[in-house]
Amino acid sequence: MRQQTIRWRRARCLFLYWRDGRLFLHNFAKRLTVSGKPITCEVLDFFGEWRTHAEAIAHFAEYKPSSVRSAVFDLEKHGLLLPKDSPEAAQDSRIANEWFDWLPEGSFHFSTKDVAYVDRSEWSLDRLKSIMPKTPQPRFVKTVKGVPKVWLPARPSSDSEFIRVLMARKTHRRFSDKELKLETVSQLLSLVWGVNGYLYSPRFGKLLHKTSPSAGARHPGEVYLMALRVKGLKPGLYHYHPAHHRLEMISMNATREKAWLYCARQHFVRDAAALFLMTAVFRRTMWKYQHARAYRVVLLDAGHLCQTFCLVATWLGLAPFCTAALKDTLIEQDLGIDGVRESVLYVAGIGLPATSARARRQFSRSADRHAGSPNKDEA
Repeated sequence: MRQQTIRWRRARCLFLYWRDGRLFLHNFAKRLTVSGKPITCEVLDFFGEWRTHAEAIAHFAEYKPSSVRSAVFDLEKHGLLLPKDSPEAAQDSRIANEWFDWLPEGSFHFSTKDVAYVDRSEWSLDRLKSIMPKTPQPRFVKTVKGVPKVWLPARPSSDSEFIRVLMARKTHRRFSDKELKLETVSQLLSLVWGVNGYLYSPRFGKLLHKTSPSAGARHPGEVYLMALRVKGLKPGLYHYHPAHHRLEMISMNATREKAWLYCARQHFVRDAAALFLMTAVFRRTMWKYQHARAYRVVLLDAGHLCQTFCLVATWLGLAPFCTAALKDTLIEQDLGIDGVRESVLYVAGIGLPATSARARRQFSRSADRHAGSPNKDEA
């Protein structure tokens, strides 16, 4: 009897495409793709507003009632029709409304979340080779032929600290089991995500100035610290407030196993001392840039921040890494963010390097290089 009163509506987070002569329907909020026939489009068009399957039976009178009823339930099963007042319908509407200006192009963001990763760490070399493309690798360097060449002066020698930091940056997979100092984490947060000052714009008012560029000075990036081995700081998840230079505890749920799960079960992550979970608050950028191309700059901003992170970490004698192999929804649930207005994009991590003593001696730092916190009166 309840089925008689259920109302469905077509998913708004939906696009259609053809491949090899077949019609596919993709719900990018649920990351479900199914194939269908042209009549499927007619049914979905009918459910452009909330309707019951009894109304559908009356509308598609040329078909058997049992056939229409079965089609409706199949479309619900595959995420193309959503029941009214369901969590799926609420999420669908939230994405469609919040991302209205950036859809359908912005569907890429949701379509690529929660990818299934395969642990290949124990695979043999032959097995790894077997899944690689059979064609030669693309060349890593491009040469333009048939044009004049201009040979450039040799690059400077590495006698400056900045060049030594650039040359020393690399991705680490092995770490010491020693704790990080809270002061070191503080410097890293301040120099990468902290507010250095403010810029005044007649149109936009007071804007933040940071060490990494951001399109329109919108700075959509947020960062959450997952402290695992930080001396003087309880293991947990913390939000970093860049203007007040402080940590705000979210939960005590921080373990090596959880870090491993966050980063798609990559084994080396278990040994890191801290993770930096990088998210974006999309509305900051959407508010100014209402065209979907601006989604690119949100990703570029995250890249700017991560490169700054890697260089600062190297300068501090730390062992940095970064990864985009993430379990998006798990991280977002633990951070208490909705994955729509704010979503995780990138994770960076650090530890002390396995040869920590030598690495820390590599770059001398005087007291006046230590990062100070911004004025606490600034909002």
